[in-house]
Amino acid sequence: MYVSPTKGGLVMLSDMLSKLPPSEKKIAQYILEHPQEAVSLTASELGERCNASSAAVIRLCKSLKLKGFQELKLRIVGDLNKSEHEGYRDIKPNESVDAVLEKMTTNSIQALRETSEIVNLADMATVVDVLIRARNVHFFGVGASSIIAMDAQQKFLRINKPATAFTDVHVVAMNIANMTSEDVVFGISYSGETSEVYDILQLANQKGSRTVSLTHYGNSLIASAAQLNLFISATKEATFRSAATSSRLAQLHIIDVLFMCVASHQYDKTVQYLDQTREAIRFMKEQRS
Repeated sequence: MYVSPTKGGLVMLSDMLSKLPPSEKKIAQYILEHPQEAVSLTASELGERCNASSAAVIRLCKSLKLKGFQELKLRIVGDLNKSEHEGYRDIKPNESVDAVLEKMTTNSIQALRETSEIVNLADMATVVDVLIRARNVHFFGVGASSIIAMDAQQKFLRINKPATAFTDVHVVAMNIANMTSEDVVFGISYSGETSEVYDILQLANQKGSRTVSLTHYGNSLIASAAQLNLFISATKEATFRSAATSSRLAQLHIIDVLFMCVASHQYDKTVQYLDQTREAIRFMKEQRS
């Protein structure tokens, strides 16, 4: 039995704020500014406070991919009960090593915490089941997301799950050409707007394969193309974003969770496969010594 998380409501509202239509945006802004008050209101009362309707409140919850206003309120109550933390902190000129270490650690923890709070456990369980049943899993990402794809491939190969992580879109397309409904294509893009990943997911859909996306939270081109969606928090990346540090860690975290869930469901086989891969690596090292 999978129970929805009881935190992350304020993160969801903040992440989605700029993408909401005007009536829903007013309500979201009000909740972010008055969370304590908002959780004590009904949908009708909240709508009246925002010069909107109760229907707009319900539409907001749907935009957040929640079951209803009650779930949103429960998540916000959970947020209000959390201990205070510093949030994302940017690096300043000529920072000391200890200051950079402390800030980066804080930012990384924050990204993982917010991502865990917005996870839809039922959706993740479905993806785990799809991965377990898959004949092959094809991970695909561009740029920094290709690193996530290669990490995922390496993990699943270790437990005897056939997986690929090609970075060339044409090679991936050729791979998809002979896929069936037993194959899974897993598109990774923090922005959710990478055209190459979108095209690959669309091609996989045409071939009847299962498609999964991993993007930042909210509506996006790639999420619309995939049959199953997983999200990380739309982290507030610092100025020095070239390595997409916080978002990369959150993506790796989701891959790790999926891997561990699959491994747990086939525990005895996983132990056997891991022993065999360790033995193979040990043999190769001995050959070079």
